[in-house]
Amino acid sequence: MSAGPAVDPRGPRFAAILTTIVLAVVLITQWWPLLAAQAVVFAIGAFIGLKPAPYSLIYRYLVAPRLGPTTEREDAAPLRFAQAVGFVFAVVGTVGFATGLTALGFVATAFALFAAFLNAAFNFCLGCEMYLLIKRFSPSPRAS
Repeated sequence: MSAGPAVDPRGPRFAAILTTIVLAVVLITQWWPLLAAQAVVFAIGAFIGLKPAPYSLIYRYLVAPRLGPTTEREDAAPLRFAQAVGFVFAVVGTVGFATGLTALGFVATAFALFAAFLNAAFNFCLGCEMYLLIKRFSPSPRAS
């Protein structure tokens, strides 16, 4: 995942709010098709890009015009990594719920919900912080 264009940091927080709502509904209902749909949303953000991601489109066309411009920008690479982590948890949760391994579904979905809630409520992106830690402790290509 290469660093993409910088993004308005309000967009990922908006996406985290929607994700929090979706994942809370999944935990309450155990409706795995909704979790599978959330996995697709994560996959688009992680593997295709943030710009075409469904929640980004909602933010860009319905929310951002009402907020006005911002000069703040955030690197897309940590956000895409966070989407990939969310994708893994959503897929594991979907498999858990769909196959009757309900405890697995609950745990995986709860972890994803916790991370989304941290971002939505406190503007703390757990996946982004993981990305930065991994990057910090990974050997630099120039070091060899």
